[in-house]
This record gives sequence, structure tokens and C-alpha cells, in this order.
Amino acid sequence: MSKIIPSVAKLLAGNTVTKVGAPVATTSNAKYSTKSEASFEIKPFKLHKLDKGPATSATLTSEDAIKMYHQLATIRRIETAAGNLYKEKIVRGFCHLYSGQEAVAVGMHAAMREVDSLITAYRCHGWTYLMGVSILGVLSELTGRRTGCSRGKGGSMHLYGRNFYGGNGIVGAQVPLGAGVALAHKYNGDGGVCFALYGDGAANQGQLFEAYNMAKLWDLPCVFVCENNGYGMGTSADRSSASTDYYSRGDYVPGIWVDGMDVMATREATKWAIDYCSSGKGPLVMEMETYRYSGHSMSDPGTSYRTREEIQEVRQTRDPITSFKEKLLSNELATPDQLKEIDVKVRQAVDEATKQAKSEPEVGIEELTGDIYCYCPEDHTQIRGLHPDAPLQHIYVAQRN
Repeated sequence: MSKIIPSVAKLLAGNTVTKVGAPVATTSNAKYSTKSEASFEIKPFKLHKLDKGPATSATLTSEDAIKMYHQLATIRRIETAAGNLYKEKIVRGFCHLYSGQEAVAVGMHAAMREVDSLITAYRCHGWTYLMGVSILGVLSELTGRRTGCSRGKGGSMHLYGRNFYGGNGIVGAQVPLGAGVALAHKYNGDGGVCFALYGDGAANQGQLFEAYNMAKLWDLPCVFVCENNGYGMGTSADRSSASTDYYSRGDYVPGIWVDGMDVMATREATKWAIDYCSSGKGPLVMEMETYRYSGHSMSDPGTSYRTREEIQEVRQTRDPITSFKEKLLSNELATPDQLKEIDVKVRQAVDEATKQAKSEPEVGIEELTGDIYCYCPEDHTQIRGLHPDAPLQHIYVAQRN
């Protein structure tokens, strides 16, 4: 196991992994912020079977603020591009957008360490970018091109990167897999924590409760994160769940409720969760209360089961990017010129990647059997094709160390 897990991660990452989150360069004529750091109050966390939770105040440096704003803006722009590509019929199949939920991913990622891992469901484009895949790697995967992080063979729901195990298309199925990755962390003794993300629509799945049970029995370093965006497909949480206190539904597993629209709250909760799980105390359930602006997928207009007024109210009062921007400006951690410059650069980067993703070729038919195995046994190089008498040859495509 100690060899299999990292090898698979490297294989899935392909050649499109890049360093994400470096400080954003600004031009010499930009007006810089005057404060190096500021303190913020956070909406109180709700606790289940915990005597003490994360602190309700946090300090943010100007450097981290700029970095997090850049990531928030990039994810929003990637999802806008993805939606447009779908409408142009360049993205085929399913496409689930993350717009509105960016603070969950950016805040969590800001607290995660190199050793930590993550697995999520199909609303995964933003997480893929944060976990090290380039903007082009994300958009090319959506359009089925060879420069995609899965060489165009995975599509919108199956993106992977280093320590990032998807992008999974079966509702709730990633949660027990996440418990397995947490078991690998414990088995290898590397001190890592695995975050297994799922939506409120998957929260009633039986396999989640089986995973809770095993994780608690073995005290696995696993954080089960419910991204509660209010709706599972076209059904509100109130209509589908007898209990909507998802943070308490682990029963014997402690839990935390977090304001998932506040990037500072998600960062502080994740820091605390890492300390808790990596100290040998076992798993946690963490509910991130958030909101999605789009429908469940691109085929869902999202207005038949909720009103346009509801969506507009959230955009105006709770938008994770707008509210964070206001905090930065009011606390002088950034200037309007700095943030405007970031917006321009993000738009240019995503537009350029979108253009390239449209023009890149698809992989050839010869890659049909590419990388079925991470390390192919000598007696398994022949892969069954359409007919038993016409086997195909296994080939290696991804770079290996």
C-alpha cells in the first residue's frame, strides 16, 4: 500500500500539474496596501460532541489575502468559461459548476499541507485547479483534449492531480474511498489527513454511515466534509433530510458546522480539523453551509425549485468573493487597484487557456488502452478488445519517475 498510493497519484496527475497559489505579481504602477495584516471575527461554529472548537477570530496577512482573492477569482472565472464551453457544445456530457461555493475550497486549501489529500464528487473543477492542475489542464479535460489532466479521457467529473483523487461521478461513492485514503495515511505513518467531500444530496447514502463507522473504529485521520449547498439536484435539503444538521449526523463522530461562504471561517475550521485528526483522535464530520448559483448541472436551469429572487439575494448579501473583497478593502489589506489588476490578469489567463483548450487535438485511438495499469504486469500486456481474438496492446502514456 505504501507504494501504490503515491504511484497512482503521480500517474493520475499526468504532466499538467503546476505550482498553484504563488504570490500574484503586480505591476510597478499599482497602488499597494498599507497594512501587512488584520484580524477578523468569524461567525461562531456549531459543535457536536466537542467541548472546544476553532477560534472565532483569525489574523490574515496581506500576502495571504491577495493569494486567496486570486484563487477565488480564478475559480469563478474557470466556471464561467466552463459554462460557456458547455453552451457552445464543446464540453460534452455532464458539467456541474462550483460558482458560489468557492470559499469552501479556497479556505480549506489554504489550511492544507503538502502531505494532506482530498477526494470529492463531480463539482470538482475548482478543487482540481487548487490541487495543482493548471487552468489549461482543467479546461482541456472538460473539452476532451490531450492537454487535459486526464488527457481528455475523464471529462468534467473525473479530474485528478497530486494527492487529489477526483472528481467522482457516483453519488456518495467517494466517501468510503476517502476513508481508504485516510487508512493509507495511517498505514504509511506520514501524518497526512484525508478530506472526503460530498454534498447534502449524498448525505443520506448508506455507504457514508458505513464509512463513518469504519473510520471511527480505526481512528482514521479523515474529515468528512458535507458541502451543504441547500439542494440535492432539484430537491431542497428540508424535503430530503429528516435532519438537516449534517455536522451532527456522524452520531459518535464529532462534528463542526461552518459558514461556508466565509473563506476565513473555512480556513480556520480546516486548520483545527487537521490538528484534531492528525493527533490520533480519529475522524470528524464538518458541514460547510454554502450555496450554488447554477442548477445542479448545466442541464438544470435551477429555477423550477427555487426563485430567482432567492439566488439574487444570496449574490447580493453573501457572495464569497464580494464579501471577502470588502473585508480586504475596509481593512486596507489590498487596494482597489491591486484587486482590479488581479481580476484583469485572471480573465486574461482563463481566456487564453479557453482558446487553447478549443484548439488542442483529442488523443488518438491508440491511447484507448493507455495507463490501464500503473505498472503493467508482463502477463497482462494484452488487453481484451471488442472481440476475444482481437486483443489490444497496453501502453504507457503518463510520465513515471
